Amino acid sequence: MNWTPIVDWLIEHGPRILLIIAISVAIYYTLRHFVPLLIRRAVSRTMEGKPETEVKKRIDTLSNVFIEVGIVFVGIVALFTIASELGINIAPALAGLGIAGIAVGFGAQSLVKDIFNGILILLEDHYTIGDVVKVAGIGGLVEDISLRRTVLRDLDGIVHSIPNGEIGIASNYTKEWSRVNMNVSVGYGEDLDHVIEVINRVGKEMAEDPNWAPRILKAPTVLRVDEFEDSGIAIKILGETKPLTQWDVMGELRMRLKKAFDQEGIEIPWPHTKVFFGATPEISIKGLAGQKISQSSPAQQATRPKHHR
Repeated sequence: MNWTPIVDWLIEHGPRILLIIAISVAIYYTLRHFVPLLIRRAVSRTMEGKPETEVKKRIDTLSNVFIEVGIVFVGIVALFTIASELGINIAPALAGLGIAGIAVGFGAQSLVKDIFNGILILLEDHYTIGDVVKVAGIGGLVEDISLRRTVLRDLDGIVHSIPNGEIGIASNYTKEWSRVNMNVSVGYGEDLDHVIEVINRVGKEMAEDPNWAPRILKAPTVLRVDEFEDSGIAIKILGETKPLTQWDVMGELRMRLKKAFDQEGIEIPWPHTKVFFGATPEISIKGLAGQKISQSSPAQQATRPKHHR
């Protein structure tokens, strides 16, 4: 077998192909290194004064998207360049891609909608990686965002991949800061002024606790008497925390309030029913000792004959 043509071809085209691959790999690592730095500089200017955690989440989200888009673009350019070195005429392929792109545009409108919505989500900063959100009726922690879809992990550990085109309303629970919003019920017989004083004291003590102070931005305090419930009076408590910490703070606050209420003798009601027996005609009620108590209506008592001694 004559290897001369193959050797000649490798000598002529091999170095170029290797150079294309090397340049593509170099661009890949350059993107991975420099894109986060550039985005950090841009985001730091636009988000000046915002919490560092919010800035970092924004940088991570945009960096991932720009790197993915850059890698796809570099890969396509490298593929066509190598194909040209292999002697493949790429002009018909480019024309075919143009026609295919038109066909895909008509047939894959949902994909176009996903990408368009993804661009708006990123530009308008609806949410970022690390936020807890509710989108398309599903709530969870944002693990990944791309131009096409958003990936959430819920409290059960289930991962949901949601096309961005399905997202109409995005509810962000951890944007810049979070809120303690909870109701505590006490019995109707309690002194509400005393109850409010105890709740505010517990919230202040918790906000001054070294273990919890870094998570609390504003101490939980009573907002108002919120509602008359079936078994008790609901009191609304509000406070402000750092993102993602509101659930931990509310859990600790409930435990501290339970202990404080027990010490102060404040009743935490539970559902119960009181039964009252009215005066009904000739109904016999057996007492605990087995005695029968005969009751009659006022009308019967009025018409009953009186016995005189």
